[in-house]
Amino acid sequence: MSLGFFKSLRPDADGADMKRICVIDGQGGGIGSAIIKKLKDVFGETIDIIALGTNAVATAQMLKAGANRGASGENAIIHTVKHVDFITGPMGIILAHALMGEVSPGIALSVAESLAQKVLLPLSQENVRFVGINPSPLPHLVDELIEKHLKGFIEKN
Repeated sequence: MSLGFFKSLRPDADGADMKRICVIDGQGGGIGSAIIKKLKDVFGETIDIIALGTNAVATAQMLKAGANRGASGENAIIHTVKHVDFITGPMGIILAHALMGEVSPGIALSVAESLAQKVLLPLSQENVRFVGINPSPLPHLVDELIEKHLKGFIEKN
């Protein structure tokens, strides 16, 4: 699914390709930073965390939280989501004009079309609600993301 260029960037100690986890966020990068901190706590350096911010501030905050690499802006997101194994972030990353307009239609489409496994957190300031989802605080959502979705994904692949 991915290009050799991306595979060769982060081999593990045995030379095997590491799972590439893409965390996308905007505005101040707080949601993405919380996800990355927990990923680092649980997986350490066994995964490659790529921070993609809709703006430079979000990317900088996610890099501070421990992402291995990062990039900002529409083109970086559109290009990179084609070459990762797993995408996470707030649900707004698949809604055009979400995050106060920071998610362009191109970003929303590229994330939605990516072949990567996607697990999105139901946090939104948008006028979209999902029936059947109980509101939970961000730390609980991040724990569920890791425990119920990401651990199984990494272990089975």
